[in-house]
Amino acid sequence: MTLIEILLLLLIAAICGSLGQVLVGYSTGGLLASIVVGVIGAYIGIWVAREFHLPVFFSLNLGGRSFPIIWSIIGSAIFAAILGLINRGTRR
Repeated sequence: MTLIEILLLLLIAAICGSLGQVLVGYSTGGLLASIVVGVIGAYIGIWVAREFHLPVFFSLNLGGRSFPIIWSIIGSAIFAAILGLINRGTRR
């Protein structure tokens, strides 16, 4: 995997993480937080898809690695919702 491919994957993870956060209505922070939410969201999304035997929709292949766009957005929304619930609970 080249540096350009890694940077593209991080950019795509940031976009997916941002979209997932927008769907939930909770933002964890800036660009780095969106990248982390996108990457963790991809793992959560793929896990959900495998558990329910669902197909992978719209997967992007860069450098021999597959990045599931739709499941990353869904997983990011799930992860951002969990973070929102945890953060809301600690404020009270």
